Amino acid sequence: MKSENKTWFARGLRAGVPIGLGYFAVAFTLGIAARSAGLTAFQATLSSLLLNASAGEFVGFTLMSAGAGYLEVAIMEAVANARYLLMSFSLSQKLRPETGLIHRLILGWYVTDEVFGVSISAPGYLNPWYTYGAIALACPGWAAGTCLGVILGNIFPASVVSALSVGLYGMFIAIFVPPARESRTIRGLVLVSMGLSFFVNRASMFAGMSSGIRTILLTVILSAAAAILFPIREAKNDAA
Repeated sequence: MKSENKTWFARGLRAGVPIGLGYFAVAFTLGIAARSAGLTAFQATLSSLLLNASAGEFVGFTLMSAGAGYLEVAIMEAVANARYLLMSFSLSQKLRPETGLIHRLILGWYVTDEVFGVSISAPGYLNPWYTYGAIALACPGWAAGTCLGVILGNIFPASVVSALSVGLYGMFIAIFVPPARESRTIRGLVLVSMGLSFFVNRASMFAGMSSGIRTILLTVILSAAAAILFPIREAKNDAA
């Protein structure tokens, strides 16, 4: 069992290399936001080590800069990070039934978009050590980028900082492109989700709805429809 865990951990490390590099680049902008909110490099780094949520941290630092109260910050953080509940529910179905509570808690603590993407794409049942390998590079990359963003962020021109922030989206796209190329169903769902997301963001009827709520609604509706129309048989997991 230990040798199997080591093998899965090594695979997770390989999957975590681009995530860690992407996080390191994107976190520069987060560090600048933290500095504007009055945080020191240590405080900002500790926040990134504990929170593990880009949108949540940006929201928190922005509200801190605006002098928002604790209740307002708590509500906005709940909205910004609610999508991670959906990811955790989905990831729990990927684990073997006998997976212990400690493993489930650790995975739930570090569910990010990109780590979730590589974990849910792993063939068969998910060995937690695969995700641990990805986390081992993603977490330090995010924290180190935040730290350097506080210290050096203002040195770089705005165009460079903006370019770094776009890199994470490109990396996330690279996660779902390979399975989309192999599966017509996934490819169709990706295109439908892109179209609906564009419509919801443009339609005036959704203008008063926050981006976090829109993301959650689309995720629930699309995933529920996909589960009903294109169910995945258990036999695929049993083959792992």
